[in-house]
Amino acid sequence: MELTTTDVHPALRPARLGAVELANRFAVAPMTRVSATPDGVPTTEMADYYAGFAEGGFGLVITEGTYPDSSYSQGYLNQPGLSTPAQVAGWREVVRRVHAAGRPIVAQLMHAGAISQGNPHRSELVGPSAVQPLGQMLPEYGGQGPWPMPRALTAGEIDQVIENFAAAAVRAHEAGFDGVEIHGANGYLLDQFLTLYTNQRTDQYGGPVAHRIRLTAEVADAIVRATPAGFIVGVRLSQTKVNDFEYRWPGGTYDAGIIFERLAAQGIDYLHIASEGRDWLETARLQGGQTITGLARKVSGLPVIANGGMHDPDQADRILTDGHADLVSIGRGALANPDLPRRLANDDRLERFDHGMLQPAATLANAKQWQTDRS
Repeated sequence: MELTTTDVHPALRPARLGAVELANRFAVAPMTRVSATPDGVPTTEMADYYAGFAEGGFGLVITEGTYPDSSYSQGYLNQPGLSTPAQVAGWREVVRRVHAAGRPIVAQLMHAGAISQGNPHRSELVGPSAVQPLGQMLPEYGGQGPWPMPRALTAGEIDQVIENFAAAAVRAHEAGFDGVEIHGANGYLLDQFLTLYTNQRTDQYGGPVAHRIRLTAEVADAIVRATPAGFIVGVRLSQTKVNDFEYRWPGGTYDAGIIFERLAAQGIDYLHIASEGRDWLETARLQGGQTITGLARKVSGLPVIANGGMHDPDQADRILTDGHADLVSIGRGALANPDLPRRLANDDRLERFDHGMLQPAATLANAKQWQTDRS
């Protein structure tokens, strides 16, 4: 049964990010798919996959983490990149398909840093400091055993990282993307600089939180300056990581306030707060009862996307209605329901997530079948 205009779910109402109008407040969360060619070129199957979410009614599509350069940034084998003309051409077809369905698409730019486990260009890993990452490499993405010890980036290499992010954003614009999201979350390079125990530097990028967020802020500033007006620039942040579900910013609300204020000052368009490995309800609470997403809205004055369990319509309703966030991003629930917004609007049953859906081959096969069923 169709919802009436008086009882429409708040996530189905229109929104805006920068200059881009969104049909609703549902975003597809970035999810690692490792389904590109070995040289990082997006495939026809990937175009089917992303187009499926757009045709299913999601207001915004955010891509999987995409490496910005051909040196140290690649994190996984068969991860897509935005560093070569062939990769740009591959993404151009993905963008065309999503735009044909009337939806915007943002490319997430990701430098894996010390938790790279599939970079054919480099045998060594780099990070803010020579600190071995916690935990084990991810077997679902072809890794096994402890993470190798990285070496610390030099000052000149940090400058190159910033330039590479900006150059990749320009290439994203050339491919037709509506914007980029800077991946500063989940334990990858920019988050390694922000995290106290992985950043042991004594220069301007280490020490207090205002210094540890500096690299992310400088990347954001460089991208804003390099891309035209109206091109969306967002930043994704998290406290938890793919290799550490328990980490929290040591200074709590104090750290969060500095981080959000500094990033907002760079002229970005939104913040995306992720909940790696946990539900939003478990990871969002700060001291004094505040939520990290609510504080981000208050301090930055920017639209905030909340992530973690947002496929639950009741939870998404509470978060939006109570002012904790402006949009919600959905990962596993979107894999199970690429047409989730339409199902919600029609009061249709949502399919349950099955762990097998995380396998990229199964996901792309499902996307292809879904396209066939609709034709």
